[in-house]
Amino acid sequence: MMSNGTSSALNSEQDLASIPMAGGGLSRLAIARLQRAGVPVEPLLRRAGLTPEVIADPEERLSVRSQVALLDEAAIALKDDCLGFTLARDFDPREIGLLYYVMASSQTLGDGLKRVARYSQITNEAVVVRYQIEFCMFGVLRVCRMLTGQKLVPQHFSIAHYRSGDTSEMARFVGTKVEFGADKDEFALNADARALPLIHSDPYLNDLLLKYCEAALADRRGNVSQLRTKVENAISSLFPHGRVLVEDVARSLGMSERTLARKLSDEGLNFTEILQQLRRGLAVRYLDDRKLHVSKIAWLLGFHEVSAFTHAFKRWTGKTPREMRTAGAY
Repeated sequence: MMSNGTSSALNSEQDLASIPMAGGGLSRLAIARLQRAGVPVEPLLRRAGLTPEVIADPEERLSVRSQVALLDEAAIALKDDCLGFTLARDFDPREIGLLYYVMASSQTLGDGLKRVARYSQITNEAVVVRYQIEFCMFGVLRVCRMLTGQKLVPQHFSIAHYRSGDTSEMARFVGTKVEFGADKDEFALNADARALPLIHSDPYLNDLLLKYCEAALADRRGNVSQLRTKVENAISSLFPHGRVLVEDVARSLGMSERTLARKLSDEGLNFTEILQQLRRGLAVRYLDDRKLHVSKIAWLLGFHEVSAFTHAFKRWTGKTPREMRTAGAY
């Protein structure tokens, strides 16, 4: 099964603020398409708070707000409400960079997909709106087909956000119905597809890229914010009391709520995001300890009812806590 990692699409103002920077690859693809269509891009960039110089520099990262605004502007200018799908269908996968090459040089499709899932956080390309979600979903399917040389048809293909209008072109591309308004963003391939060999497999190149990716991943994890650690510790102590309020956490750290929000924002962090990620991470860790009853875990994470914890956990992972334990997939 292949998922794009965003089981609940981020779409609120607070969610958008929680991811401060994006690589900007999708925005640059959109700009290139605008230029090919003869659409003046500078007015669009200005409205999105960007400059031609920033777009021209591939090393320059874009704010998520700017990228969202630019994609909206591009879709309107191109009269293309399916911009994410259009770009996914036409782009050169090599433009993805490192992730493409580490996938392409893998031995099998299953190996390649595992590596994409593991190393995608290195590039930190945020997926927050429908254009980006659709680009990711259709783009990954297209890359799978290119690297295996086979017209892979998913067993099912679902996207969480709603879409009205004609989606027949998307269905033709996928080879089956595209379900919108689903529980999660994912598509499932036949289990045998994992063993398919990749036509550009290169074990020597793959070994080199894996070493580089592991070093980059370790460096990224090693740069964990000290402020984030303090906030997580403060949150953990409040979980058993039920509601975790930002003002209580700020008070325990000796600062006002406004000061905490500003300090977190300066480091590209957001209180709600930290709270949700910590709760989910602890839930998985606690479930690893089979001596802890699910009701105890729910209490430790601040849920008054086991049913509320079960609902939240299924939203995070697609499984109930008991299903996760039964499958041993934690």
